[in-house]
Amino acid sequence: MERNPLRDFLEIPYDKLEEMNLEAKRQRLDRVPADRIREEREKYLQDEKRIKAVTVCFSDLEGRFHMLDYDKKFLLTAADNLTFDGSSVRGFSQQAESDLRLAVDWTAFYWLPADVFGPGKVLVFGFVEERDGRPYDADMRTRLKLYAEELYSRDGTVAQASNEIEGFLFKGRDAERQFHVNGQFEFLSTGGYYHSLPGDALRRFIDNSAEVQRALGFANEKDHPEVAPSQFEMNYSYAEACVAADQVQLYKLICRQVAQQMDMTASFLPKPVTGVNGSGMHTNLSLARGGCNLFWDPSGEDNLASFGWSFIDRLLTSANDICLVLNSSVNAYRRLDPHFEAPNQIKASAINRGAMVRIPLANEKSARIEVRSIGPDANPYMTIYTLLKTGLEGPLPKEADKDLRQSRTRFLPDNIYDAIRLFKSSRFAGELLGDSVQEKFADVKQMQADRCPKALGALIKTAEVQFHHEVTNQYLWSRF
Repeated sequence: MERNPLRDFLEIPYDKLEEMNLEAKRQRLDRVPADRIREEREKYLQDEKRIKAVTVCFSDLEGRFHMLDYDKKFLLTAADNLTFDGSSVRGFSQQAESDLRLAVDWTAFYWLPADVFGPGKVLVFGFVEERDGRPYDADMRTRLKLYAEELYSRDGTVAQASNEIEGFLFKGRDAERQFHVNGQFEFLSTGGYYHSLPGDALRRFIDNSAEVQRALGFANEKDHPEVAPSQFEMNYSYAEACVAADQVQLYKLICRQVAQQMDMTASFLPKPVTGVNGSGMHTNLSLARGGCNLFWDPSGEDNLASFGWSFIDRLLTSANDICLVLNSSVNAYRRLDPHFEAPNQIKASAINRGAMVRIPLANEKSARIEVRSIGPDANPYMTIYTLLKTGLEGPLPKEADKDLRQSRTRFLPDNIYDAIRLFKSSRFAGELLGDSVQEKFADVKQMQADRCPKALGALIKTAEVQFHHEVTNQYLWSRF
């Protein structure tokens, strides 16, 4: 980057960034006491004079990522008294009870590449709290973290997740915000699965984004173009549940930022273009205790332990109740189309990619289940929390229909209106999320649905892009 002799802000080489972020991740996974980590981070910020600002992040109920930059010196003196207006965030507090607190989660601390995020900045995740410091009920990150900690304190169970997130790359900046003007998205590449030459636009985007992921300690595995034109996927290793959900938010942030720098748009609409495959967020889950994978049994059906099959049966039993959580936009229901490898069947299978749940080929270390019906625009904290708690504590199938895997095929809702109705009427969803959050979530989803045509039809409609919760065009929302 071009240097200004009057300024000296922190810029760390990528290999050193990876080393620092992997060490911070290790501390988190090893459950180093939060107070100790806080002391370390605060001392680092005090000693490192080249840091100007700390970006504190949180996610709202729908999963939108919010970032607030605090001057470093101010944060170090006021970290226990950060407030923001919750009434300005859809799905959070009402105007009459607007003030909320933001507490810093010092364990979730990241050093950032200066060429992508600007020099002199670090990033940390936060918890949303009530005015009195209690956890805010609509902050699903806190909900997931507390549930994962409860499992571990109960009997040492560690919940692990890995997300495979697909997206599209389109020509031009802010292509989603401009969709109401242009009426279409323009592909960068029409090569398809794996077909992208070194140095072409799609490959350069993937390479650059993967480098940033690696620098942030994601532990990359593989990356490639996907089936549809201009579609991509970059895979990285599994992690503890809350770490994994944080990485989903960072993954999308990285992709959007890198794409914008290249005069492109990275889109995580589930199906932005008519006639091609949509994008999913396949979520792999496993549970371990004492280093032993609880889902593995070499003599079990598909090498899955009875505990794993019980987990699946509970998910399938409540599939319709939780569908809105996993597919939370009007556009998401276009992806659940059987003509495009859609995982819309309420069943589990090792080979059928139309099944909601897949059992991947695995060994003792990698045995897991893969929930394939999730859209990439779902709130990752809400999604992983819902899957874990449903799989562990949800209702089992009734005796009359005990083996859902062998019964006649049922299907997930094919539109958001049915999904909202099933979610609102579900007693289990209320127990899972609490009546207040169940109502808030249904209301914000209904608000989006009411701005879109009720019948999906064959073509992508402008409203389902314009009023999508991740397309942050507040100006257009206010003009409805």
